[in-house]
Amino acid sequence: MAAAWGWLHKLWFRATHFAPMLVLALLALGTWWLARNAPKLQGTAADISAPTHEPDYEMRNFAVKNFDATGRMTSEVAGQVARHYPDTDVLEIDDARIRSLSRTMQTVATAKRAYTNADGSEVQLVGDALVVREANQNAGGTAQPRLEFRSEFLQAYTLTEKIVSRKPVTITRGNDQFVADSMEYDNVERSAVLQGRVKATLAARPGP
Repeated sequence: MAAAWGWLHKLWFRATHFAPMLVLALLALGTWWLARNAPKLQGTAADISAPTHEPDYEMRNFAVKNFDATGRMTSEVAGQVARHYPDTDVLEIDDARIRSLSRTMQTVATAKRAYTNADGSEVQLVGDALVVREANQNAGGTAQPRLEFRSEFLQAYTLTEKIVSRKPVTITRGNDQFVADSMEYDNVERSAVLQGRVKATLAARPGP
């Protein structure tokens, strides 16, 4: 029984591995673009005082969209307000919404607030954090059910391809669901560690 559970657990996470990493990497890319292309303060070094934890610029009701060579939109980063803090070089987005679009798949992440550092190597989704990969067919034509990650906090390290949540997290794939007090996911190792009180609900599979 233990061996069967371990096999099923491993197979389940292999099927889910790319969705959260992909959309949070897109958030890092989009917010990095915003930070690099935002207006800069003008003046000499003597005119500019030491940075304080006050935003040096804001953007409201914005959307950054990326397109491929054919003109098809491939991703979008949007929010109600974006604020850049010069003392920490952090970009903060209220009501963040991030979409990744391929020809066969759509992945969407939303949160009350998103944070990213200057180089996009660390991204946080805070408050009603939700990452959804809609049902689709993979390159081989195999149907993939809807996949959902939900938590009050998700943090991605895009350089090491790791996602951590110290808050309770719920992962739903089709009719299967895992619930845990915290999660550590390693995209390189294709492994996930669910900690604390872990509960799994697996839908019955049709027989041969």
